[in-house]
Amino acid sequence: MDLKEIQNLIKFVAKSGATEVKLEMEDMKITIKTGSDSETTILQQVPNTGQMQQAMAPIVQHEAPAQAAAPVALADDNSKYITIKSPIIGTFYRKPSPDKPLFVEVGQTIAEGDVLCIIEAMKLFNEIESEVSGKVVKILVDDSSPVEFDQPLFLVDPS
Repeated sequence: MDLKEIQNLIKFVAKSGATEVKLEMEDMKITIKTGSDSETTILQQVPNTGQMQQAMAPIVQHEAPAQAAAPVALADDNSKYITIKSPIIGTFYRKPSPDKPLFVEVGQTIAEGDVLCIIEAMKLFNEIESEVSGKVVKILVDDSSPVEFDQPLFLVDPS
């Protein structure tokens, strides 16, 4: 498990509302505890020594500054569209598997309940279904990219 996956796990646990999660693998053990002091404790087994090391990592929310950096003109242009957002943290996939066709493409008409993509979270593949009918105007995320909770994925023209 690399640092990026650990960071994503910390964010996932923080947003899930869980107070403690323990993960044990062959060469490492991780315990993530969240509390009112907004700190996460990670206990990780050091390979080949069997000793535990502890690190304190604050949970930082960077969403507001990123949204403030968006150009105002872009918001005006997209105001007539419905934004479909990610309900979870994970990895965004546009196809059910590498040898299958894309779920949706730009310009395609979709109906309520159509599967738009898959988001993988902790080895679980979650089909994301459309809650609206309309035409896909823009796909905002690249295939196999990590996504955050509430991150915009698609723009749909409901008319």
